Amino acid sequence: MFNPPHIGHLVCAQEARWQLELDEVLLMPVGRAPHRRVEHDPGPEERFELCRLAADGVEWLTASRAEVDRPGPSYTADTLEEVRDADLFFLLGADQALRLAEWHDPERVLRAATLAIVEREGVAIEEAEAAVSAVGEARVEAFSMPRIDVSSTDVRRRVAERQPYRFLVPEAVADRIERVGLYR
Repeated sequence: MFNPPHIGHLVCAQEARWQLELDEVLLMPVGRAPHRRVEHDPGPEERFELCRLAADGVEWLTASRAEVDRPGPSYTADTLEEVRDADLFFLLGADQALRLAEWHDPERVLRAATLAIVEREGVAIEEAEAAVSAVGEARVEAFSMPRIDVSSTDVRRRVAERQPYRFLVPEAVADRIERVGLYR
């Protein structure tokens, strides 16, 4: 969801680009999440703006409005089919790969993109790959990243509780959170 984008997201994007030799990485905030609500969600436009700020100045990193601009619930399968690129990689954590069978039209996700699965603590890549294979035939690439224990949920909680969070998100994102009063 990138609510808000944090340093873990950016390190993940960096490592995927480098290890998988990607030309570009998109930060794509969800437009309307079909399955979960977040307390104090600033909305899709604000989440896009935070992604735009996080990507600003990085030539290979771009914020995408694809899900923000599409009406209705944001389903990954729809988004990937809309993007339609022969060399499309969809980055996700091994923890999310374990739950792929629960997603809306997971078979379409597998047909539309190569799944680039990043390691997560407590989830072996082999376990994630097996869960994906149980859904259907898939193209899977695994990659790793330095372990960074930060989540959007934790950042939102820290902001709400007035705890320090500035170095958990890009500086421009922290400035926007403060200026607009997000997550309070």
